[in-house]
Amino acid sequence: MNDTIFGSVFRKRIFFLMVVGFFAACVMQLFNMQIIEHPIYSEKSDENSVKPIHQMAPRGIFYDRNHKVLVGNKPSFTLRIIPAEYDKKLTPYLEAILGVNPGYIDHILKQNETYSKYIPRKIAKDVSFKVIAWYEENSAKLPGVDYVMETQRDYSFGVMGAHMFGYSKEIPSEVLERRKNEYDIGDEIGFNGIEKTYENILRGKKGTKYVLVDSKQKTIGRYKNGAEDESAIKGDDLILTIDKDAQEVAEEEFKDKRGAVVAIDPTNGDILAFLSSPEYDLKDFATVTSNDVWKKLNNDPDKPMFNRASMSIYSPGSTFKMISAIAALEDGVIDTNFTVNCRGGLQFGDRFFKCLHVHGTVNITTAIEHSCNTFFYQLILKNGLDRWSKYARKFGFGKKSGLDISEESSGIVPSTSYYDKVFGKGRWTKGLLVSLGIGQGELSVTPLQLAQYIGLIANFGKSARPHFLKGYVDAETNNYVEVKPQYYDLGISRKTFDIVRHALYLVVNGSGTATNIKMPDIAIAGKTGTAQNPHGKDHSIFIGFAPYDNPKIAVAVIVENAGFGSLVAAPIARDIIKAYLQKDKKDEKVNQNLANAVAAQGGKKSEN
Repeated sequence: MNDTIFGSVFRKRIFFLMVVGFFAACVMQLFNMQIIEHPIYSEKSDENSVKPIHQMAPRGIFYDRNHKVLVGNKPSFTLRIIPAEYDKKLTPYLEAILGVNPGYIDHILKQNETYSKYIPRKIAKDVSFKVIAWYEENSAKLPGVDYVMETQRDYSFGVMGAHMFGYSKEIPSEVLERRKNEYDIGDEIGFNGIEKTYENILRGKKGTKYVLVDSKQKTIGRYKNGAEDESAIKGDDLILTIDKDAQEVAEEEFKDKRGAVVAIDPTNGDILAFLSSPEYDLKDFATVTSNDVWKKLNNDPDKPMFNRASMSIYSPGSTFKMISAIAALEDGVIDTNFTVNCRGGLQFGDRFFKCLHVHGTVNITTAIEHSCNTFFYQLILKNGLDRWSKYARKFGFGKKSGLDISEESSGIVPSTSYYDKVFGKGRWTKGLLVSLGIGQGELSVTPLQLAQYIGLIANFGKSARPHFLKGYVDAETNNYVEVKPQYYDLGISRKTFDIVRHALYLVVNGSGTATNIKMPDIAIAGKTGTAQNPHGKDHSIFIGFAPYDNPKIAVAVIVENAGFGSLVAAPIARDIIKAYLQKDKKDEKVNQNLANAVAAQGGKKSEN
């Protein structure tokens, strides 16, 4: 009996101690959580109501060589959807507000549906303030919808430059898959042109802004007063080689024409003007490009999306005659005493190859000055195909120049091996060479190659690889970083260039084919060309440089279906040269006036 009572009391005490111990443990845990570990849990609680908003970095700005803005940025609102929080019943309502076709939002959401549903998808860029005001009034009824302030390209600075600048757009899913460690859904990426080539320094670094949101995801304030926000770092600004004044003149001259312009500094390869006409408007690519715009551009028979300046290949016509002249003079095939009697053409085999005039006796200088076909028919036969081909390649024909945009064609420079491949060994005749002598036949070149070629002649065979980038301004340090060009020398004698350059001077300033562009204050040297076109009227071509004694600009102009080079292409080249060089003179005059004013004040320069 006593054992039973004792056992019962013992069990009660054990149970009591267990209950007390349990409550003591609970109290200690509560104390630990609410007092000791309060900061940790408080922070986790905050995280549950903190929303990170990524801030896109503004892309670097494009400046011309004189630090004038070519392409800038402007603020823009972007509307987004977070799929995990979005109610699809809102889609018809949202599409009506945005003024887009039914199915537009579903299409965007499906494009990247393999990625996390918590990552925002951009559904509309550059939305109006009216739409943003509507969103603010109705945000509580729009779960999963928000907006961010971003920047978009601003093309309101007076030049178009579509084919050199290129554009950026939202990164395609296939590119994102390859570069997911660098980019997120919705990020912009350079798609072509300079935007693509220099993407890594233009893109900048994204920032993050943290905000507090309530249970309905409505923003209620800043998280820790912005103490943990990370500011976006703008992309580096590019200083381009382009001269805005020369570019504007080129674009104005080609408003109603098809063709291309490339102007280059012959001393260092700087591209001063670069035009393919017709162009497309980059403003159409600053936001989401509509299907109607794409359809119109792709169906346009004038092909405005095609880069004629560096991709289109043309027959160079008479502008190529200097290749034969340089090859023959440099290798001693002829000298300045060599003459040809032009009687209006050359009989070769059973075919008569015409010259535009009966020039009589001509030497190398007068043959270039008056563009005598007969002389160059015979000269290429004396040179031989492979010598002619070797010198053509020396000057950059038949291969890409390495221009710092990806759109470039090589063109064609025939050789013995080329004709053997096309016609079969021993199955072609020297008759093919006659046409090559005046820049016709199977020969094809780009406007960029022609500009590089005349630039090399202007600067006695020395220059640098053509390029658009002069340097950039580091966004974090604000330091200017110069990008040095890649120089080269053709190794051709000064004597040869002196002969050819003098002939080119006479083309404009003597009695040659381009005397109509002679200027009293700027000595231009150049060569006209009229290239045969099997699909219509001949193309008008002019290549030239100035000033003759100290070349600062070399230019190639091709106007499609415009006839003689002297009548159309040459005056355009003159106006571009004038815009570039007279600006330099104006700057010199301003500097001289300033120096005179300083001298008049006793050598003290006033400061404002």
